[in-house]
Amino acid sequence: MSTINLRDYYPFYTADCFIEVPDEVADALAAFERAEAALRLRTYRHKAYFSLDRGDGIEHEALFVSLSPEEVYERKVTKQELHAAIASLPDKQAKRVYAHFILGMRKSEIARAEGVHEKVIRLAIERGLRNMEKYLKKVL
Repeated sequence: MSTINLRDYYPFYTADCFIEVPDEVADALAAFERAEAALRLRTYRHKAYFSLDRGDGIEHEALFVSLSPEEVYERKVTKQELHAAIASLPDKQAKRVYAHFILGMRKSEIARAEGVHEKVIRLAIERGLRNMEKYLKKVL
């Protein structure tokens, strides 16, 4: 039998209160205290004061600053201008530029899907970007 102080384990005890418990219980309480101390030390060392996997959006708020209404409007206008510039391209160029930059496909994947050589896709995308640049210079 081991003697423990309940004040060490329960915060509402204001005075010492010693009781005898079986050795297994005392060992379990000591192991728990060691694990808690190790966790506090790891948290302190790595400055991990909150968990990013909580699901309450804290990681989003920490990583992304909210945009002002002007910035939201500017992004919307920019997207509209880019889509208009893509729409001004010939059909094949527009599809290839859209697939590469918007959908994130590699040029080799686009070439395989269309059954053409990768160089054809690369040249079409380059020409499409030049045409978009000319269009945007005229519009802006």
